[in-house]
Amino acid sequence: MRKKIIIFLLVGISILIAAVSVCLYYAYNQGYIRMNYPTLKDYPVQGIDVSHHQSKINWHEIDKNVVQFAFIKATEGGNHKDSTFQENWREAIANDIPVAAYHFFTFCKGGEEQARNYIHYVPKDSIDLPPIIDLEYGGNCQRSNWNNDIIAEITKYLEIIENHYQKKVIIYTTNEFYKNFLKDQFPDNPIWIRDILSSPKLPDGRDWLFWQYTNRGSVKGINTLVDLNAFNGSRDDFEKLLIKE
Repeated sequence: MRKKIIIFLLVGISILIAAVSVCLYYAYNQGYIRMNYPTLKDYPVQGIDVSHHQSKINWHEIDKNVVQFAFIKATEGGNHKDSTFQENWREAIANDIPVAAYHFFTFCKGGEEQARNYIHYVPKDSIDLPPIIDLEYGGNCQRSNWNNDIIAEITKYLEIIENHYQKKVIIYTTNEFYKNFLKDQFPDNPIWIRDILSSPKLPDGRDWLFWQYTNRGSVKGINTLVDLNAFNGSRDDFEKLLIKE
């Protein structure tokens, strides 16, 4: 009898643990819980980054006290253009949200080709914040197709973009890619780092400028989950970063 009771209790506990695990997984995937919660007190300037994955965005509904900038995907590789860039760009500007456009850099295309793709699509006369390059493994081309010297191609891309827009490019990256390729590289380029588990700390002790702290945020006006970001500085610091004509 005792053995049956013990087995019954163990089965019950296993079911309870499984149920709790499923609930936690669901809550995380739906953005109800996350690992990082940087406050507006500690990081007074926060914003979003978006692409076609967010579908239609109702920019007029976005609370500008919460979303104080928007990083918008413009291009990828040598010829891809994000299908929602122009609308997002236009509507964000119309609603007085400072914008920057980012390019997803693919490692199987040349830096010059990718820079031209970005320049042809991102208007020079309407940018508020510096151009951004996205450097990460996720979603990139197969390693067997990579260029022989990635750093040389990134360097070429940065030179062309910075010459055109007259602003140092912000580098978005992950901890893994930074450690493997960017440590002690491009010291004059600001870093936008992804870390959804803890506060960022780069392996070479370098400062970071922006922090993507979750990919499962919720913002009024956006019907999907969205990436949330924090600026490492005061409101005055952020104002100095804005491009003034």
